[in-house]
Amino acid sequence: MKKGQIYEGYVERLDFPNKGIVRCEEEVAVVKNTIPGQKVSFMVNKKRKGKVEGRLLEVLEKAPYEIDSICPHFGECGGCNYQNVPYEEQLNIKKNQVRKLLTPAFEKQMLLNGSEGDLEAYIDTIFEGIKASPVQHGYRNKMEFSFGDEVKDGPLALGMHKRGSFYDIVSVRECQIVDEDYQKILTCVLDYFAEKNTTYFHRLRHEGYLRHLLVRKAQKTGEILIALITTTQEQYELQPLVDQLLSLDLNGMITGVLHTKNDSVADVVQSDETITLYGQDYLYEELLGLKFKISQFSFFQTNTLGAEVLYETAREYLGDISDSGKNDKTVFDLYSGTGTIAQLLAPVCGKVIGVEIVEEAVEAAKENAKLNGLSNCEFIAGDVLKVIDDITEKPDFIVLDPPRDGIHPKALQKIIDYKVDRIVYISCKPTSLARDLEVLLESGYRMERVTAVDQFPGTVHVETVVLMSRVK
Repeated sequence: MKKGQIYEGYVERLDFPNKGIVRCEEEVAVVKNTIPGQKVSFMVNKKRKGKVEGRLLEVLEKAPYEIDSICPHFGECGGCNYQNVPYEEQLNIKKNQVRKLLTPAFEKQMLLNGSEGDLEAYIDTIFEGIKASPVQHGYRNKMEFSFGDEVKDGPLALGMHKRGSFYDIVSVRECQIVDEDYQKILTCVLDYFAEKNTTYFHRLRHEGYLRHLLVRKAQKTGEILIALITTTQEQYELQPLVDQLLSLDLNGMITGVLHTKNDSVADVVQSDETITLYGQDYLYEELLGLKFKISQFSFFQTNTLGAEVLYETAREYLGDISDSGKNDKTVFDLYSGTGTIAQLLAPVCGKVIGVEIVEEAVEAAKENAKLNGLSNCEFIAGDVLKVIDDITEKPDFIVLDPPRDGIHPKALQKIIDYKVDRIVYISCKPTSLARDLEVLLESGYRMERVTAVDQFPGTVHVETVVLMSRVK
């Protein structure tokens, strides 16, 4: 294959997270935004060290199982990739991707154990497949929409980035991974500012006013928190917008409207100053019988019902953590976020210690523990790599739920040095998990149970839960 040339071929498989493998002229090209079974045309745009990458031009033939997306923005919006795939097939794709990525770890464990026989059969004894999300549409409890334009110098847009574009925005008025309340709020805000010809923050010139619209809605309580993120380059009277939002016919209830000011040049949602325009700056959500207070920037799993499946799996994997009914064990919840897992384990532990680098999340965790009447939870703000050296208690069990890039190698070694009997590792990126598992295996741990959990229907993302036991 030659750079700049156009080729055709069938997509053989889909590697994580979005890499369609197309065989053509005895060579293989990676073509993103495709699904297995499609015949596609593509232009080669990269070729180095024998690896070929192509840009999708056209789907010439649909995959046999392919369906029409119910989302009118699909294909143009960069938020979802599997809206044209039946849900059962989505689960198969993600299950196979996780299995393939972890196969080297399974093979290594098989050798370390001195096991003989068929590798695939061995994997089947440990890998438990994938668990579905209880809901496939309207499942998200948080969205960050961006202001911009759909084409250069076009009318104001509010929504998601176009597929493959850093600048262009698609106004997702009918987005299907959120419920109707999000759609109504987005439309209200977009129409309000479009009528006033309000400027948006230009990412190159660093000029303009409107940046983002953050909307959170609790799936269990129906409470809604809205935050408008702008620069301070212009001034607007926002009370009329608040009045319009409060007059919307919503299924949920708006508990707070915020104006967050952000003059950073980086394209991130952050706060230099936040003003409460209406109500309060938080909402309440419920998860597995516990109540959580969630603010604008609190980390909380974006699929509440899916999170219940994820955390129930983690709790099941950890198993009975008490001896003869004595709740005297200490559990470390590392990368603890707002302390969800810690609080789910607290009733059957002597103590749970959570470590999280985001200070706001730690404060929220402390507040939520009080809210749920849990006195045996301790939350520490700081980097796991540095903080665990200062903790005097020794854990009996460890739960890991690190960010996408996985665990720092030095931190992972410190975790291994505790020599606990059981570790539960929750991962939102299986490539990072595969790397960390190699180290854990070399250090005397073995995979007992592994399952994928789909938290993000319609998208390429997937969670994985692994139970590791120490070989004695």
